Amino acid sequence: MSLPLLDSRPTAINARVASFLPAGDETPRQAGASLAGGTEASDGLMEQAYRQIFFHAFSVDRDPVLEMRLRSGQISVRGFIRGLLLSDKFRNDFYRCNSNYRVVEQIVGRVLGRPVYGEQERIRWSIVIAEQGLPAFVDALLDSPEYLEAFGEDQVPYQRSRVLAGRAVGTMPFNQQAPRYDAYWRDVTARRAPAGGSPWTVGVPRPAWLAGQPTPQVRSLWQGIVATGGFILTGLVLWTAAAMLSTGAQG
Repeated sequence: MSLPLLDSRPTAINARVASFLPAGDETPRQAGASLAGGTEASDGLMEQAYRQIFFHAFSVDRDPVLEMRLRSGQISVRGFIRGLLLSDKFRNDFYRCNSNYRVVEQIVGRVLGRPVYGEQERIRWSIVIAEQGLPAFVDALLDSPEYLEAFGEDQVPYQRSRVLAGRAVGTMPFNQQAPRYDAYWRDVTARRAPAGGSPWTVGVPRPAWLAGQPTPQVRSLWQGIVATGGFILTGLVLWTAAAMLSTGAQG
């Protein structure tokens, strides 16, 4: 039996304040107009989606199948965003690098364009991830009334009301507030890849990225053999030189 979804009370943050600013960096792009504007316009729309979810748009991270489906009208922008959130790129670089609490912060900030509503909402969605997995959490956000009201089917999410009228400095962009991973992932990788040949690390499986690489014990043994061979070779050269000099002196 799954736990009921906890309630979370909205807090007074910028996302709940209507923006009355003129067009600028926060002005969203409408998908209908962009997709109808040709290849260049649709590429710009997809670049915006990649930056919103991945923070960059490297060619190796692009998904040609998703792009083709969006261009042909098989999926909407909301479906394109869902595909990016469930892609291997997002799972490897965001989902697996963070705890469930931080995953909630990352995805809520990228999908709903606002910070989480305190610890209550963080716990609420963490339970959903733990019980039902990442796809259920992503679907819950994309199907929520908040998302549909703010962005609908054909609009790329963006950070809402980052700049408010009457404020000289706007809120820091979300991607700078929430980097891809923090000290949690560094601690995890340190535990998964222990350095040295301590008896406490015997039997600890090696991480996948070290597959095929020599272990620390093998490297130490090889370094010892090379050092010993160097000393022997140096001694042999010196002994040979001394023998030749002594022979020359006797002649």
